[in-house]
Amino acid sequence: MLKSVKNTILDIIRQADLLLLALCTVTSLFGVVMIYSATRYQGGLKCVIIQLCGLALGIVLYFVVSMVDLTEISKKWQWLLAFNLGFFLLLKTPLGVSANGNLAWLGVRGIPIQVQPAEVVKLTFILLLARQLVWMKGRGDMKSIPAVGLLAGNLLVTIGLYYAISSDMGSALVYVCIFACMAFAAGVALRWFALGIFGAGAGFYLLWELDKIPPYMKERFQVLVDHSLYPLGAGWQQTRSLMAIGGGRLTGQGLLHGAQTQSTSSVNLPFRHTDFIFAVIGEELGMLGCVLTLALLAAIVIRCIVAARNAKSQLDAYICVGVAGMLVFQIVSNVGMCLFVLPVVGLTLPFISYGGSSVVTLFIAMGMVSGIQKRSLPDRLR
Repeated sequence: MLKSVKNTILDIIRQADLLLLALCTVTSLFGVVMIYSATRYQGGLKCVIIQLCGLALGIVLYFVVSMVDLTEISKKWQWLLAFNLGFFLLLKTPLGVSANGNLAWLGVRGIPIQVQPAEVVKLTFILLLARQLVWMKGRGDMKSIPAVGLLAGNLLVTIGLYYAISSDMGSALVYVCIFACMAFAAGVALRWFALGIFGAGAGFYLLWELDKIPPYMKERFQVLVDHSLYPLGAGWQQTRSLMAIGGGRLTGQGLLHGAQTQSTSSVNLPFRHTDFIFAVIGEELGMLGCVLTLALLAAIVIRCIVAARNAKSQLDAYICVGVAGMLVFQIVSNVGMCLFVLPVVGLTLPFISYGGSSVVTLFIAMGMVSGIQKRSLPDRLR
């Protein structure tokens, strides 16, 4: 009995990409340390405990998902589509929880755990889109108007429904980036990307001129051009973030010794354990800490790209590209936001920022890549 259990466990471990797991775990543990530093002023360990629980669950799910055949799941595309739309619609039920102006979480009163549907649906959206791309590729139709319209329809329905319910622009943009990366990898003609960028830019300009963009969103773009605008309003968070990063210089002020990070005033460096945790790293660990953080995240992205290049099927390759695109967009958006060169869109830093559902979802995504990477190896190396 014990020997059978041991063999099963060893078989599960052999099916996983241990290098990718090590990279994700080290990065997440580093994030836990920074979350502890960023929340120490609150006098509790709630965020640290939730993050560690999310990490432990994520590691277990990493091994489980590594053994799943994604091809078979993707064949149930009708169920994937229904799940995506149905999960978003749950936000309109009593389970929906609003925070910071966005109806983007699901929770039950009395239970301190919330789930962000946009995080979970990213994975099923990647599977659904990968299946759609393989089907279209098989028909040899990747350039016609009907084909591109069908692809764009999948994206627009998903983000349109989500944004209409939640008003969460940041997560909606992640879906756009995932779509763009996977469509590019599948060979969609570049003219369609150019047309999409032009159309989005023209639409944004028209909405701006017609005063259809919410004032708070306008201000977030205006402060990028002139940092002196709204210093106590829209520009406050990013100004404090830039000051924190600049104050860290090369080696930082020391872990648990950051002037703004350890301030007992939550407004001194807002959202320091979520959106602006990169500013915490810059202040306490300096530029060297920032470089280390980006190096760890870059290694994870590169591993996803390697898995895409080695994949045995187009479906597997597209899935890996989608996961890599998701990570890259969130990393660039978060770091750019902290450096005051991109607008605040509420995207956290993958594996580093606080968020139980986020870290669990990320490890599931990495489990998908892990299984693809392992299945691409010859039998003698698996």
